[in-house]
Amino acid sequence: MRVIAGTARSMPLKTVKGLDVRPTTDKTKETLFNILQADIPDCRFLDLFSGSGAIAIEALSRGAAYAVLVEQSREAARCIQDNLMFTKMADRAEVQKCDVLTALRRMEGQKPFDVIFMDPPYDQELEQKVLACLADSTLADAYTVIVVEASLKTDFSWLADLGYHAYKYKRYKTSQHVFLQKKERAKK
Repeated sequence: MRVIAGTARSMPLKTVKGLDVRPTTDKTKETLFNILQADIPDCRFLDLFSGSGAIAIEALSRGAAYAVLVEQSREAARCIQDNLMFTKMADRAEVQKCDVLTALRRMEGQKPFDVIFMDPPYDQELEQKVLACLADSTLADAYTVIVVEASLKTDFSWLADLGYHAYKYKRYKTSQHVFLQKKERAKK
């Protein structure tokens, strides 16, 4: 796995061994960042269920001002720290070693992130729990772009009930990216 574009282009990244982490493929990551390209420069980026940190590091490489990476696994958090040091981006990032809902509660009251990306373990309905937490949070406002990576069979019919509008679905071979905003200012 490597950084695709930006200041850290082509730099290899460490990954965590085992089936608990599913690194996003280069092709999927490239498609994701092509869609987000206008939202990344100078943004505050939140990466939930970070794994190796590759998504946030890609955002930093492409010009994000600051990133918070949340990862519960100690081994994965060490991998993220190593990747941030190797790519010389540690000074623009914060790693929180805890579960995502705890991290969101700890950060409550801070200003909103511009982009929130989450890649929770598939088919455990964690997307709904995290989005319910963010629905009334200061961490996401009507301008925040939220991207959820999920399995193709994940049901998102409940989004409107939580106050979200999905404005784009991008499906891949085994996964999908769902692009959301709070309804107050949903993209058309």
